[in-house]
Amino acid sequence: MNNERRVVVTGLGVISPVGIGHQDAWNALLTGQSGVAPISHFDPDACGLEVKIAAEIKGFDINNFYSDKRKVGSMLKEMDRVTLFAMAASKLALEDADLEVRSTVPERVGTFIGTGVGGLITTTTDHLKLMEGGPRKIGLRSIIRLMPNAASGQVAIEYGAKGRAKSDATACASGLDCLFDAFMYIKADRADAMIAGGTEACINPFSIASFTNMMALSKSSEPPEKVSKPFSANRDGFVIGEGAIILILEELQHALRRNANIYAEIIGGGASCDASHIVAPEETGAGAARAMEEALREAQISPSEIDYINAHGTSTPLNDERETLAIKKVFKDHAYKLAVSSTKSMVGHLLGGAGALGAAVTALSIKHQKVHPTINYDRPDPKCDLDYVPNVYREAKINYAMVEALGFGGHNTVLVMKKFA
Repeated sequence: MNNERRVVVTGLGVISPVGIGHQDAWNALLTGQSGVAPISHFDPDACGLEVKIAAEIKGFDINNFYSDKRKVGSMLKEMDRVTLFAMAASKLALEDADLEVRSTVPERVGTFIGTGVGGLITTTTDHLKLMEGGPRKIGLRSIIRLMPNAASGQVAIEYGAKGRAKSDATACASGLDCLFDAFMYIKADRADAMIAGGTEACINPFSIASFTNMMALSKSSEPPEKVSKPFSANRDGFVIGEGAIILILEELQHALRRNANIYAEIIGGGASCDASHIVAPEETGAGAARAMEEALREAQISPSEIDYINAHGTSTPLNDERETLAIKKVFKDHAYKLAVSSTKSMVGHLLGGAGALGAAVTALSIKHQKVHPTINYDRPDPKCDLDYVPNVYREAKINYAMVEALGFGGHNTVLVMKKFA
């Protein structure tokens, strides 16, 4: 690996429950706006669902991103909502980076876009068609709509990125895993630029019933915007969300030659598996701690140099407690000097897109020297005793920051970013 190759973030594309476009989303996060509301995609009462809230994307229309009506018509036939999100976010990210793939060396541009479950809406709706109407009701596009790698393939085709294209499926770590892999790929001189991140669109009766039955979703009767409360003692589960977040990563000299805007530099990454339980985090936080330590080693900085952590912070009792343990295991006394915040308090849990959103937010935090709050933090938990930036954003000096994603399967992924100089 060529350790002299540096990797920077030059473009952000955000399709989120609190805003379409990174600037709108960032402004909403700073002011503590929640994207959680009653479900509108379908009637949860008609399905007998106990949980009736989610963090949906408001006002998403692929026609707002592509003007060619024939192309849009083809996209709507060929792509599940999860891929449409990724297409839109990729367009925003490339525009933000002012990067035209075909005007560079397309063979040196890759596409890594992760998803936890792929085209789940297509899978469930088409299965119902099969059961009700037989095989002839299933179209020839069903497979290409539901396959988890559809987003990475379709984005690469649209923008002519001829480098490696793939999709990681590591549950809630998927998007951050793709960013970690993209970082390593550029470092290894296998690419000069990467379109990378995560996407998810599984707000449907099947996923909500399943997560509810495994007691992962909140059943709180509070107003929807108050339900997601990471690290607060009265948290009782997460709120499911949807969206796509794409970052453009570039080798530094490639970015400088273009006079690109640079949000932040990625300087390290780490990953581990708890090898403990398929859904519950390892009880001491050791697995997550190993990923943090690995990321710090590669970044060649000490724990005391980290100023901010964008936490996984799901609002489930076990995750928040054990993530806090992991942070304290790695950072020791410095853990109490860190700012730690959870984006999920406002957007819910985007599953495969969650870590990518955390990375985008971390880059914006470094760029603007501000930390968004963890909203709904109203009851301190003795087991979660760090500075979670409760309820109000703050100005902060951020030279180094960390973003974490912890997924079902015991997957732990961490990136370290720094202020670019």
